[in-house]
Amino acid sequence: MKESPAYWNKAKKYLSKKDKVINHLISKYKDGCLITRNDVFFSLCKSIIGQQISVAAANSVFLKFKKKCKNKITARIVNKLTSVSLKSCGLSRQKVRGIKDLAKKIINKTFEPDLIKKMNDEEAIEYLSNLRQIGRWSAEMILLFTFNRSNIWPLQDIGLLRAVSNNYKKEYYPPKAFLNKLYKKFTPFCSVATWYLWRSIDDEPIQY
Repeated sequence: MKESPAYWNKAKKYLSKKDKVINHLISKYKDGCLITRNDVFFSLCKSIIGQQISVAAANSVFLKFKKKCKNKITARIVNKLTSVSLKSCGLSRQKVRGIKDLAKKIINKTFEPDLIKKMNDEEAIEYLSNLRQIGRWSAEMILLFTFNRSNIWPLQDIGLLRAVSNNYKKEYYPPKAFLNKLYKKFTPFCSVATWYLWRSIDDEPIQY
């Protein structure tokens, strides 16, 4: 899907009235919006690969992983790859186990992504967090990028915290009380505020 989420324009108007900083960012970054691949397995693999390494390193490993999958990243294809083959992409043992375990759970239906659509954000985060190598941050990235949930405020994300510090002239780590104040101000469109704050520190829109 390349079009913006149904709530995008409404959110921009709402946030522009609520906050001067976000209003400025919306005016500055007129190109792009939050989009989705609508492919949970692909996005979870990308999230696992990107954990605790730089964006450049993650992109390099992911390209090798994609090549191993012959450009078709599906649970069945990944399930057939050996652990040695996956490690050769630059993946740690834990990440290999996480990706292999995810592929098996998709195939045997012990993890069903379609169920997430019926869950609220916290229920979905808990469900996703039951997967190996998936914690709250990864779950929030999936809800934001794959399901395009409108009110995700990922407080474990270093990029968001850095953007808040830069734009609101706060120390790093921004005070929790201030982050909570922004959450209340931006609700129900925290995802949109997050996207614009990310854009303020990275010219390339992030995608999982």
